Amino acid sequence: MPIYKPTELHQFLSELQTGPKKRLSQNFLIDGNIIRKIVETAHLEPGDVVLEIGPGPGSLTEALLDKGAHVIAVEKDTVLAEALNRLKSPTRNLDVYCADIMEFPIEEVLAKALSTGKKARVIANLPYNLTTPIIAHLIEMRSVISSLHVMVQEEVARRFVAHPGNSDYGSFSVFLNFFSNPRYGFLVSRNCFFPAPKVQSAIVILDLKEPAVVSDQTKFFVMTRTAFGHRRKMMRGSLRELYAPEAVMQELTAIGKNPLARPEELSLDEFIRLFERLQASVA
Repeated sequence: MPIYKPTELHQFLSELQTGPKKRLSQNFLIDGNIIRKIVETAHLEPGDVVLEIGPGPGSLTEALLDKGAHVIAVEKDTVLAEALNRLKSPTRNLDVYCADIMEFPIEEVLAKALSTGKKARVIANLPYNLTTPIIAHLIEMRSVISSLHVMVQEEVARRFVAHPGNSDYGSFSVFLNFFSNPRYGFLVSRNCFFPAPKVQSAIVILDLKEPAVVSDQTKFFVMTRTAFGHRRKMMRGSLRELYAPEAVMQELTAIGKNPLARPEELSLDEFIRLFERLQASVA
């Protein structure tokens, strides 16, 4: 059975002569109801391939295996990675890799595991100190990944799913909307973890999609990051280092926005239209 109670988890970790490591941002999920809810939200079918990042002691891993998923578990902690092998059986398809997910050949490993035409899901309680770089690393892998179901800090979750006009809306909100359709799953209390973190958590679902076409993706994201780097300023001022203020005002008017608009007022589509017009104006 999965390890849900703190006392049982503490005993298990003691037997392994290990414990939660702060440097790896380890807060282990111990609430069985939350684990079941995560699995139910993913709507898994037997044989589905799941990439789990940082499975730790394996509570969520076991629940995924019980659903018939083929789990590819990537755990950086050498002791816990070895311990995950206890969950293997003739009826459970589990591959364990001791590796840093940022250096792991994700696309290569998933491609070998997937049937023709199929894609994997990412289901994970992410280390909170690496949430953004991990998601940025995964979100463009739509050739092998269909969705991400990830546990993140609740305040981060709000930024991920924020809409224009919301104070949580920022450059990473735009980035996520470019590659996915973000959805807020549900709130998770800090008391559902061992050790309990200082903040609340939430599940966020990112359904990956074909991104919009832009003439230069790299320059587009430079523009959005620059705009939100000075979010209190009007766009004409925040983009001054990239484009002339007069040009920014003119093109904002051309796309139907207030020439004095601030970055949080623009949707993804409006950012793209503004970018293309500004690029054309300096060509």
